[in-house]
Amino acid sequence: MTSIAADTSLHHTLRADRLRPVRIWLWVMAGLVLLMVVVGGATRLTESGLSITSWRPLSGTIPPLSDADWQAEFEAYKQIPQYTLLNSWMTLDDFKYIFWWEWAHRFLGRFLGVAFAVPFLVFLAQGRLSRDLALPLGGLFLLGGFQGFLGWWMVSSGLTELTSVSQYRLATHLSAASLLFCAIVWVARRLERPKLVHADERGAWPVVVLGIAILVQLFWGGLVAGLDAGMGYNTWPLMDGAIIPNGLWVMDPAWRNVFENNLTVQFIHRMLAYGILAYIALLLFLRSRTGGFSGVHGWLPRIGVITILQAALGIGTLLMSVPIWMALGHQVLAFMLLGLVTLYVADLTRR
Repeated sequence: MTSIAADTSLHHTLRADRLRPVRIWLWVMAGLVLLMVVVGGATRLTESGLSITSWRPLSGTIPPLSDADWQAEFEAYKQIPQYTLLNSWMTLDDFKYIFWWEWAHRFLGRFLGVAFAVPFLVFLAQGRLSRDLALPLGGLFLLGGFQGFLGWWMVSSGLTELTSVSQYRLATHLSAASLLFCAIVWVARRLERPKLVHADERGAWPVVVLGIAILVQLFWGGLVAGLDAGMGYNTWPLMDGAIIPNGLWVMDPAWRNVFENNLTVQFIHRMLAYGILAYIALLLFLRSRTGGFSGVHGWLPRIGVITILQAALGIGTLLMSVPIWMALGHQVLAFMLLGLVTLYVADLTRR
């Protein structure tokens, strides 16, 4: 029996070592997605997202190389409402500043696709990936490609009538990025050795509910960004002089207020934050009464700390009227929080 156990242990160790490059690659990919979110957020906050008015998946990799190329890009930008209604004062040098942000965002997206596809094919050829692993990884690649499509779908909403992108499409684009990030973190974690957890502690549904709440909050954060709703009502804890401000339901039909009324969208974002904080406090309290935070449950205090930091950063971003560095930090912490919750669920649901 001892010999069999040793052979089994050796088999698992060799298998784990064989997957080590795959795990490292996936963690790097998760980091690249996070970097993509940061650059995308900066692109949005500098109002650079509409500077490139066409989608050229291959030729668009090369930026303008001559004065004629730059002038052609600038002339294309001059045709859209954002320029004619808001930015007609721009010179070519001003345009170059916003162009480079959008180009960097798109280039990073292309780089991310190559950085995923090439190692995936190499690992496949090396036989490191079983069928059960190759199929989910292939799904991640398709999800990443779909994210690129969503990015252009978002940009196209601001090229004909609007002076910025649709908040609906921006929120969808951000939500898809968060799902992609979660999926990569999930797969990477499931390839690691599990932490010990007793069978009666496998109830993951309360943490799954938390993850869903954070995803909803991320979507509403996208709506806030798309409407520039954070630029108004820059007080806390009161909003427009009240806990529940007037004017939440001035649009008709009423459902439009939830997605299009700056006051209502920011109010919902605040209320969701309070709800998430209260829910995590409840999870911490219940866990402290039913076994503590050893083993897999060590994720929960970390989630609590990041949540408090995230709330503080959100309040600071609001009070300071959305400085770029603080808004980007707020966005990054949201993804880090979602990543921690994903790790917690991944460990809780080990078989």
